[in-house]
Amino acid sequence: MCGIIGYIGNKVAVPILITGLKRLEYRGYDSAGIAVLEGGELRCLKAVGRIAALEQKLNGASPTGTIGIAHTRWATHGAPNEVNAHPHFDC
Repeated sequence: MCGIIGYIGNKVAVPILITGLKRLEYRGYDSAGIAVLEGGELRCLKAVGRIAALEQKLNGASPTGTIGIAHTRWATHGAPNEVNAHPHFDC
């Protein structure tokens, strides 16, 4: 089952979003991603597997923006891979 968490505030969004994703782990998922607004641009990172895999990708490359969204995905359509991981962009 998918899960989404968002944050807008004064704190760096990534730690808050990761904590939120971890609270959704019990629901089951196959991939996770995060998108944060930083310097007027969206920075997105995705990973297949557990939230820990996403945390490893973020290590040292974490966006410092204060607005973001994070998403877990359960593959009902398409293979569980980074291309199909959420969040998606249309352009």
